[in-house]
Amino acid sequence: MLLTPLWISVLALPGLDYRFGWSPLSLGGVPVWLELASLAVALGCWILVFEVFRFNSFASTAVRVGAGQKVVSDGPYRIVRHPMYFAIVVLALATPLALGSYFAIPAAALFIPLLAFRLVHEERVLRRELPGYAEYCRHTRFRLIPFAF
Repeated sequence: MLLTPLWISVLALPGLDYRFGWSPLSLGGVPVWLELASLAVALGCWILVFEVFRFNSFASTAVRVGAGQKVVSDGPYRIVRHPMYFAIVVLALATPLALGSYFAIPAAALFIPLLAFRLVHEERVLRRELPGYAEYCRHTRFRLIPFAF
């Protein structure tokens, strides 16, 4: 319930920043090279989200195990257990810079604890209800951030 209004604020704050000139007046504005790099990162995140759906037809907004659902360990699921959440966090952090705003970054950073909370809850459900998930967790160590968490 909190992710949608948060995403709207991440998209709206850069518009307000542009209108009122907050970033240029206080921090000199986001350099064009950083905007372009952030756009490239955002594009990569969208590609990763599409890859997640290509490998896991059970990916959804609801935390539940569907009939016939199996553990997916191919593609991006080889690296982290929740590649779509990784893509969403990075996308949320890149979007303000791609839109030329430093002032939307704190709102984007709120995605990290919200998705981490959801991830922990989701893993409890998957370990309990999805056969083979505990074994998958032993092989794919990292939940969200490759080589870190």
